[in-house]
Amino acid sequence: MSGLARLHDDDEVPLYDTSREREMLDEQANLFSIIVATEHLERAYARDAISQQEYTTQCKKLISQFKLAERVIRGYNMTTERFMEVYQLDCPRASERLLKMGVPEPIKGGADEASHAVTVAETVQHFITAMDAVKLEQRAVDELQPLLSDLMDVLTRVPETPNDFEPNRKIKKWLEKLNAMRAVDEIDEEDSRQLYHDLDSAYAEFTRYLKRGQTS
Repeated sequence: MSGLARLHDDDEVPLYDTSREREMLDEQANLFSIIVATEHLERAYARDAISQQEYTTQCKKLISQFKLAERVIRGYNMTTERFMEVYQLDCPRASERLLKMGVPEPIKGGADEASHAVTVAETVQHFITAMDAVKLEQRAVDELQPLLSDLMDVLTRVPETPNDFEPNRKIKKWLEKLNAMRAVDEIDEEDSRQLYHDLDSAYAEFTRYLKRGQTS
């Protein structure tokens, strides 16, 4: 038998030799399922197979799970891009949502007065929270990204804003930058100053939009 032990049909081939290897396989399986689930969710939403509320709820959940899974997988010296390449994951919609955008597809809020007032109040609160964080010299990606993600989420629910609304464009740009970095990374002083400037100018443009709405 050429010196090799014969494997019987009922023999199990071990997939791992150590507990660390087992943990790595479990984490890779978790990341794999999150990416595939996001791809299916995006496709279903594009076909109007699910409601906007269902889409937003599930997408936020998957994005949150992805951030945790990606942080763990980086501990094994593997990026998400490399992971998708190795396992031949052809999921362009999931890649766009999870790696580039980091927030669900924008959905406009209701146009009634009460809903508009609540959305405006939430937007102001998130602007102030994000600006305070930068002013207090918070620079870690895992500190800033959630704040900007929450801000972007509420901004996209403000009704009757143009598609090229400047505040949305600026926050989206920073989200894309932060999503391309590791959670433990930090922005430098120059980026911190630029981020505060962009937040301040975006907030000013948002308030101008509100004033124009009151006078129209």
